[in-house]
Amino acid sequence: MKILFIGDIYGKPGIEMLTEHLPQLKDDYRPNLIIVNAENASNGRGVSQKNYKEIMSLGVHAMTMGNWVWGNKELFEFIEDSKVIRPFNFRQAPGKGYLTLNFNGQKILVINALGRTFMNANMDCPFIGIDKILETEKADYTLVDIHAEATSEKVALGHYLDGRVSAVVGTHTHIPTADERVLPNGTLYITDIGMTGPLNGVIGVTKEIVFDRFLNGFSIPNEVAPGPKQLNAVIMDLAKKTIKRIHIESET
Repeated sequence: MKILFIGDIYGKPGIEMLTEHLPQLKDDYRPNLIIVNAENASNGRGVSQKNYKEIMSLGVHAMTMGNWVWGNKELFEFIEDSKVIRPFNFRQAPGKGYLTLNFNGQKILVINALGRTFMNANMDCPFIGIDKILETEKADYTLVDIHAEATSEKVALGHYLDGRVSAVVGTHTHIPTADERVLPNGTLYITDIGMTGPLNGVIGVTKEIVFDRFLNGFSIPNEVAPGPKQLNAVIMDLAKKTIKRIHIESET
């Protein structure tokens, strides 16, 4: 079971990179399922219905989200009938926090969780919450996207779930980590896949805006950085227990 998981799509540059390079990635790696994190797809804030349809039309099977899931109010209009998986540990939120995909008679459970450290301490515990999901949802393979700030929280969750899920992949920081591995009990793991979007901004944002924030304590609202672009992803074989990082850059 080969899964191509593409890191946080950030704005128009991210969608452009996905559109340009996904056909070749399909040819090169022959994934059975394609999943993207799309919480920043629409100008860095959530996903609009137009962008959702655009991304899904490329052959994507599901999209996970994160702390910006509610950044575009259009999502409330279509989330119930979509392949959007929002973090399960929001309480009484619309949509679904996990989704079972089917491929050739096999079930693949995809869970989206939001970290709490340095983010939102009011969220339900991702550790206990995933325990409860695993008690009721049975699948041939289980993939967890932990959208979190703290590397320690991601690493801890990976080890906590080791041997009970097929893979734990981290998103959110937009910085790819070089720690992809197979954990001692067989779970595939990476702390952060990285982002798909601007290459020379500050985690996707126009760098001058971020300079002002550090130098002066205030700035104008975030804008998607122009210029060169990047795509970051991982290709995982859940049956053979392999994980490989993918990085592509584009000058335009």
